[in-house]
Amino acid sequence: MLHHPEIMLTLAHERQRELVAEAERSHLLRNARAARWGRRARKAPAVRGRPAGTLAPCEPSAAVPAR
Repeated sequence: MLHHPEIMLTLAHERQRELVAEAERSHLLRNARAARWGRRARKAPAVRGRPAGTLAPCEPSAAVPAR
């Protein structure tokens, strides 16, 4: 393939840097996902009949007969 040791060494270092960068990206993504799940877990769970967000609640008990 290649006969120059300097080129082989350069290619090996480039590949090593690529692997390290990929590992750092996956580690950062994993930490970010864990942090998001942690924030979600700390929120109080929605109670049935009480709104959980900013949307207006539907009135399930106010059934009107059809005409």
